[in-house]
Amino acid sequence: MRQIWIGLIKFGFRLLYNEFAWTYDWVSKAVSFGQWRCWGRQALKHLNVPPGARVLEIAHGTGDIQLDLLAAGYAVTGIDLSPHMGRIAAAKLKRAGQRVRLARASADALPFADGHFAAIVCTFPAPFILQAGTLRAARRVLQPGGRLVIVPNAVLTGGDPASAAVELLYRLTGQRGTEDFDISGYFAPHGFAARLITEQCQRSMVMVVIAERVDATQDAE
Repeated sequence: MRQIWIGLIKFGFRLLYNEFAWTYDWVSKAVSFGQWRCWGRQALKHLNVPPGARVLEIAHGTGDIQLDLLAAGYAVTGIDLSPHMGRIAAAKLKRAGQRVRLARASADALPFADGHFAAIVCTFPAPFILQAGTLRAARRVLQPGGRLVIVPNAVLTGGDPASAAVELLYRLTGQRGTEDFDISGYFAPHGFAARLITEQCQRSMVMVVIAERVDATQDAE
């Protein structure tokens, strides 16, 4: 029964990221009580790069973080495996009068030169973000000392019945229960020095993973 449930959850997420991608903005706003944009924007605080720097967004989704990165003055590129998300994001960027730099690509096969980006950001990703291939690819396209900043989760802290109900929904869909995950120990073998911090939005707490590319020359310093 558990395997059937897990299969249904995965199928539901696949639909949300693909054929039902047109509902994604509405769904994310509903399950976050309107805080979704605040949650995603917490990543931008920790990129640690100046305006004009090249920043890659992995799994750009419907393009909201693309808009935020562009507004901050970065030279932004986005990749996503879903063609549905690609079309939605491109249309959103064009409506905002922004240049579209989006590509359909897998996170473990990034089509960019070594050291091309000063920073990478990924918000609310699927489990692919922790796969060895993804981390190898991210490290390769990052400049030495560059950061991979991930927003993996956020927790509603309002304590009201509605917040409790949404938190239950998150648990039922497997988006909770990773509190004891060893961030530093997991990222280290892949060439990153990583830590987990928390940020605050209204009635919620946002988790942010900051993984900095470490090189042999840095280790020796």
